[in-house]
Amino acid sequence: MVLFRMLVLVMLCSVLNAFARASNVISSSCPEHCGNNVSIPYPFGIGYGCYFGDWFEIVCRSSNDFYDLGFPKPFLKSFDLEVLEVNITAGTVSVKYPIFSSCTNGTNSPKNQKLEKSSFVFSNYYNSFVAMDPRGVNLEVQILNSCNNYASMWSVFPDDSVSYGGCKSHCDRAPFTNGSHCNATNCCQATIPSDLQAFSTTIEPKPSSSPYNGSSECKYAFLVDQNWFETNFTEPNPNMSVPVVLEWGLDNTSFYSLPTMKNMTAREYKNSTYNCGWWQILRINSIVRFCYCRRGYEGNPYLPGGCEGKFLFRVSTSLGVLFLIFGGWWSYKVIKKRMRIKRKQKFFKQNGGLLLEQQLCTNNNVNIENTKLFNSKELEKATDRFSVDRIIGHGGQGTVYKGMLADGRIVAIKKSMFIDEEKLQAFINEVMILSQINHRNVVKLLGCCLETEVPLLVYEFIPNGTLAEYLNGQNEELPSTWDMRLRIAIEVAGALFYLHSSASSPIYHRDIKSTNILLDEKYRAKVADFGISRSVAIEQTHLSTLVQGTFGYVDPEYFRSGQFTDKSDVYSFGVVLAELLTGEKAISSTGTRDTKSLAAFFVSSMEENNLFDILDNQVLKEMEKEKIIAVANLAKRCLNLKGKKRPTMREVAMELEANQMSQKLASNLQQKYGEIEDVKAEKSEQYDVVSISTMSGLDNAIATSSLDTESLFLSS
Repeated sequence: MVLFRMLVLVMLCSVLNAFARASNVISSSCPEHCGNNVSIPYPFGIGYGCYFGDWFEIVCRSSNDFYDLGFPKPFLKSFDLEVLEVNITAGTVSVKYPIFSSCTNGTNSPKNQKLEKSSFVFSNYYNSFVAMDPRGVNLEVQILNSCNNYASMWSVFPDDSVSYGGCKSHCDRAPFTNGSHCNATNCCQATIPSDLQAFSTTIEPKPSSSPYNGSSECKYAFLVDQNWFETNFTEPNPNMSVPVVLEWGLDNTSFYSLPTMKNMTAREYKNSTYNCGWWQILRINSIVRFCYCRRGYEGNPYLPGGCEGKFLFRVSTSLGVLFLIFGGWWSYKVIKKRMRIKRKQKFFKQNGGLLLEQQLCTNNNVNIENTKLFNSKELEKATDRFSVDRIIGHGGQGTVYKGMLADGRIVAIKKSMFIDEEKLQAFINEVMILSQINHRNVVKLLGCCLETEVPLLVYEFIPNGTLAEYLNGQNEELPSTWDMRLRIAIEVAGALFYLHSSASSPIYHRDIKSTNILLDEKYRAKVADFGISRSVAIEQTHLSTLVQGTFGYVDPEYFRSGQFTDKSDVYSFGVVLAELLTGEKAISSTGTRDTKSLAAFFVSSMEENNLFDILDNQVLKEMEKEKIIAVANLAKRCLNLKGKKRPTMREVAMELEANQMSQKLASNLQQKYGEIEDVKAEKSEQYDVVSISTMSGLDNAIATSSLDTESLFLSS
């Protein structure tokens, strides 16, 4: 048996050795490089027949830059953008992209639609949106002229959805540094939305009381590769271009015309050395394909034979070489096992394992029994080696897979895309926060795995999607009735009250929104995503942090001051409550509202006595007028621009529960009154007395409630 296995190994190595090394291009006549050794792998190409579709055509020519001295450089022909690097594995291409500038005190709003309807999008993972003021020679002049300038970007997607972003440089007299990254006085950064292809940029310099207010120094706003910006950026100028990373893929129709897919049977595809996955861009509503080499192979998966074995052995048929190979194979297995162990130990330390273990053991507030450190093998088995068929969602933090553990439990496993120091802190923070929480309306963390290249989080599986999907009518089996919406609001409010007041130490969630509220099998609310949450001391009143959160939900007071309080979570909950009442999204994508922000639209509608014009039909149909006014007033108070005037989550939860109880009381009494009408005639006198007395009390209660709610509505 051992000899047979050795012979099989020899034959396998011989077959692997017989494969010719494949080129990165589709034909030997196609250039592989352009200019300064920029590799041009397929599906990109130079010349007719060398590229896959017009979007991937590259021309090799001299640029107009004086410093290039006539050397040729590659350009994406469709956009006339210089190519810096093509990464087949990551599905990205780095290009030079012009910056936007305003050299006057007026407002400048350049538009850019280069990528619209193409196979490319601006990468929201690699790129940042940066606003920057010039660095003056005189420090005093510089400080007075480089603050309070605001730059923003907005974009409209093919499905008419709209996204906003931007930032403002603050007035801070701290001295400038020579570093290339942003500081507090002349520069700020913001994230960009996913699937971005077209956008407009607005630069709005704010007036200043400074005597240097007439300065005509330029203000800048631009997209830029974050890694390059942190290490190489110095000073901007109006004619400057900076590296920007584009993501690309193949549409579902074009995918099947790839050279690797033509005339290939299912059996041949299964036995090939490459594999192709897919993801769905929700805003564009289209399927995007990408290919990769199977484990143990590397190369270009878009070409036949493009994926090669990582290790090729040259063997002979002599018995001596056969034993040599067997010894090498045995040694390789031993070494590989040791390397695997060392690699796991390296990843464990790299992913903060030692720190996490220490905190789990020393923190008395952490429930150690319910926080398990999984090993990579059991999670690979649970997800069929993280098969694309097990993917149930994508997000900015990574990919979520559905899995089944050895004990039969169904779980959700979140796998980060990449990890850096900032994301590592967010990962450890989420583990520590969720390990302290034991509440029925907060998603339960079962454990984590630190043995892989990127950390994995294991949660209980929540089957019925998000509240946002539920309100958008994506679940046809269970309509979104008002009773259901009110119950969800009460559950979320109770969870936030628990986080603020009843946990071992107060916890600020900092990213409450309808997509972070999950619904379980009984449509009970589960608050999720604690990546940017923070635990604070009991006597602490606020957190001073960089502004983080989601547009449409961020507390305006927090945005201006950088100080997050428990009332900032109340504001975000107020937006969710407005969504439950109106059925609208936090940021309008239809353009039918007077303002893009639901919070502003909701408050202005109430102030103009137009509340009943903006409510969801399901709410109007099922809910009494007094109850509507009471809940709407509560939402309006939560959305007050001044945090001190907002209620606490305790008050919010109590008012919502009181509203629900009054509805149930009225319903029960009405049912009881109906039953009284059906009793036999000989008992009617006795029951009439009870009925009249009960209903009289109810009428008085409703009248009082009506007066109270109307006075609240007017006074607020």
